[in-house]
Amino acid sequence: MSERIHPLTPEAIRLIAAIDEAGSFAAAARVLGRVPSALSYSVRQLEEALDVLLFDRASRSAVLTPAGRELLTEGRRLLVEIDAVASRVKRVASGWEGQLSIAANALLCPHTLLDLADAFYAQRDTAGLPPPTRIRLRQEVLSGTWEALLSGAADLAIGVDADDTRNTGLQVMPLGEMPFVFVVAPQHPLARAPEPLDPSLIRQHRAVAIADSAFKLSPSTRNLLPGQDVLTVPTLDLKIAAQLRGLGCGFLPVARIRAHVERGELVAKDAGEARIAQFSIAWRRGGQRGRALDWWLQQLESPRTRCALLEGTRA
Repeated sequence: MSERIHPLTPEAIRLIAAIDEAGSFAAAARVLGRVPSALSYSVRQLEEALDVLLFDRASRSAVLTPAGRELLTEGRRLLVEIDAVASRVKRVASGWEGQLSIAANALLCPHTLLDLADAFYAQRDTAGLPPPTRIRLRQEVLSGTWEALLSGAADLAIGVDADDTRNTGLQVMPLGEMPFVFVVAPQHPLARAPEPLDPSLIRQHRAVAIADSAFKLSPSTRNLLPGQDVLTVPTLDLKIAAQLRGLGCGFLPVARIRAHVERGELVAKDAGEARIAQFSIAWRRGGQRGRALDWWLQQLESPRTRCALLEGTRA
């Protein structure tokens, strides 16, 4: 059984608007090239379907009831939205994606991502309109960045582990490397310990770690020692804040905590071999690439942009 067609159509809203603007059914009929009786019949049908009176029958002119005024106010808003959707659909048909979801590693500079989004929206077509693609930014940690792409939740992943082998059916290009340094607060016991720090000594102190955001893939851990107490937090900012308070120790990106070290708020310690993470950019292979994905990939080919994402400098 087919569903009943709703009586509140764009044509019905435009009819009510024409009558209201003309001031009477007769005047609206002249504007629309129809007979007044046809307009009255259409309005009665709409009123019966909605079970409300739209026009005050006691008035000689076309005066909207409060319900009719509300319908017209909201109806005009809907007409604007319908026109916007139609325009968006036409532009998407020209090669723009309706939505582009981007999963970014939480270690990357969020300000640079917003700089890129700002530049994306600043584009204009011949009509002076910005791209119709809606951008959705996701922040992921460790395996969560891969999972977002592999599950289809993201179209582009920025900052996946370069040594990960889960790249079947994906296009990958290098992003760059990010050095880490072991830091503690000045009041932390390890701040005064001789260097290089022995792993058995580090194990005696709580580490601060960011939780892997993956739900289906096996979660990953980095730079944790067996048996070590761990305070797990959801974001890099919270990890930095926890280590500033002396709640634990751990490795942090050099670029993100350089200022804290220079001010003496964190103490860098030699914990053995250097920790350097290699990151890549990945997207799904096959099919025709949309214009939005093309634009982002072009920006990510720039060494300056990749450096800004990894080191926190502005693109």
